[in-house]
Parts: sequence; structure tokens; C-alpha cells
Amino acid sequence: MSKVSNINIEKQYPLPTPHEILGELPISPAEENTIFRFRKEVEEIIFRRDKRLLIITGPCSIDSLPAALEYASAMKKLQEKVSSKIMLVMRAYFEKPRTTLGWKGMIYDPDLNSSFNIEKGLRLARKLLLELVRMELPAATEFLDPIIPQYISDLISWAAIGARTVESQTHRQLASGLSMPVGFKNATDGSIHIAIDAIRTARAKHSFLGVIGDGRTGVFSTRGNYCCHVVLRGGQHLPNYGSENVAYAVELMRKLNLTPSVMIDCSHANSMRDPRKQPKILDDIVDQIRAGQQYICGAMIESYIKTGHQDIVSNGKMMPGISLTDPCLGLKETEEAILNVYENLP
Repeated sequence: MSKVSNINIEKQYPLPTPHEILGELPISPAEENTIFRFRKEVEEIIFRRDKRLLIITGPCSIDSLPAALEYASAMKKLQEKVSSKIMLVMRAYFEKPRTTLGWKGMIYDPDLNSSFNIEKGLRLARKLLLELVRMELPAATEFLDPIIPQYISDLISWAAIGARTVESQTHRQLASGLSMPVGFKNATDGSIHIAIDAIRTARAKHSFLGVIGDGRTGVFSTRGNYCCHVVLRGGQHLPNYGSENVAYAVELMRKLNLTPSVMIDCSHANSMRDPRKQPKILDDIVDQIRAGQQYICGAMIESYIKTGHQDIVSNGKMMPGISLTDPCLGLKETEEAILNVYENLP
């Protein structure tokens, strides 16, 4: 055993390559066309050529395929009612950034027992995303590990770079090569400048190391991702969804010759992690749009089948449809809030 290499590694083992997983769970040409159409619709909304509102809604983190599909079925029915003014995209978040410790998401620990069966998690994530595209419901996710996109990004219509990684050069480079629109959240301290700096970086060309489809390490050279926007999520226990915050973000983007486009996260610091406050934030967004603010492109809602949060327990007996991470708004309340937005949007 080496005295200097891998001294803190207990074990290591190979995963199936991206090509192997994609070959096992392939996307069809028709499904590719559906994803392409979804991405173009999202892009048109982000750049305000399409005046609909983009609403990213779904659980804080995916923990169960049956519960996720139950939620997706409800969103598909709701989309049919609101499609003239709203485009719904389902949150399908499989990775969770942790401030300290905690469950890191379905890809890393799908059995919720610290067994870390990542191979199983990758397959489950891809299976769910394939089901969503077959339902013709677009999916959104946050990319955290730079290797994961090789396994699932072909099925994603909108991606986020989160508040904890928005300052990371690795994630800015990653975003520059992603094939879908990307929203950059302001930093956890509330800084909007950092998100806008990230957009400027992601729009540029980069070369960086990564894992290519056959599993080898390779060099990625990117064109830059022109379809990026800001997500206001509050910071340091202070909200930033108000009209003055939106106007400030718009002006910053204009000064840097970026097309202004702002999404508002109704959860996190904006709601003080109280999911019951999210509908009021949606109402404020509608008020701003009705008052003439034309650069709000969308909103994010943390929503699941039932309101609230539950802890992971050792015996595995947990209530399906209740979030294992951030508290979420219940499905009934979510549907009411989105229908209210639909009725009140101009």
C-alpha cells in the first residue's frame, strides 16, 4: 500500500460509462425532438420573445419514482389548463448541495440508507427523466457534480447552477458547454453581482477536463452558452424578490450588455423556508408584471404532494410525497397558486 497515494480512500470501483447507461436507457429520435422543442420554448420565454411565464415546480429533491410520477401527472393536467400564459417545467433534482452533512440526493444514495449505490441512482434518474419526456413534461435540474451531465443532460430542458456553486469556476465552465438554458442563482449572501459574473463567464469559450462518453478523461472545448439568466433566491435571511431588487438586477445586466432576464425563486431565503409563503411571492410577481416589469421570465416553486418536510428514518418508513430536504408546498395549494397566477396575468 502506498504511503502517499489514496491514503484516505477506503475503496474505489468503476461505474458504467455514460455511453453504456445511455445505450441501456436510450432516448428515441422523437423524444430528442421533444426535448429540442422544450428548450427552444424555454429560450423564447427567457429572452421575452414569448411573453408566457416559465414556472419551475416540483419537489426540492426527487426521492421516489412513484411519488414523482404522481406529481408529474398532476402537472401535466395543469399544464393543459394554463399553457396559453404559463409553461410548466418539473423540478427533477437528483443532487443536493449540503452546507455540512445530510442526504445528497437520489443519484448518490437512492436507498436512503448511506449505501451510496450511485450506479442504481444514475439509472433511476434517467428512467424518471425518460418517463417525463414521454409524458411531454419538460424537466429541470441543478447540476452539481461535473460528471453527472454526461449521464442525464440530454433529457433536461432547463438547468440551474445553485447559490453554493455559482462562484465556482468549474460550474461556470460546465454551464458554458451545456446544451440547454441555464439559470444562475444569486449567492447565499444575496450577491446578485456573482450571478451576473457567472453569466458573463458561461457565455465565453472554455477548455477544461471532464469524462467523455466512453469513460476516459478528456478535454472539453466549449462555444459558450448564450442562453443564461439570473435567479433571485434571497440571501442572509433577507428576500430579494421585490420590484426594486428586480429593477436592480435588470440594470446590472443592461450595463454589462447582457439581455435582462430574471427568474424569482419563491422558496429558500425569499420565503424564509416557509413553503406557505410561496403563493404570496407568486402574487407579487404577477403584480410586478401587471405594473409593467417585462423582464421577469419565470418563477420557481418547491412543491410536492403534501406540504411540509420529514426526516429520513433508519427503518425506512417514511410518508411518500413529503419532502426529505427543504419543506415543500402541497400539490393542492400549488395548483391553486398557479391557477391564480394564470387568472391574473395580463
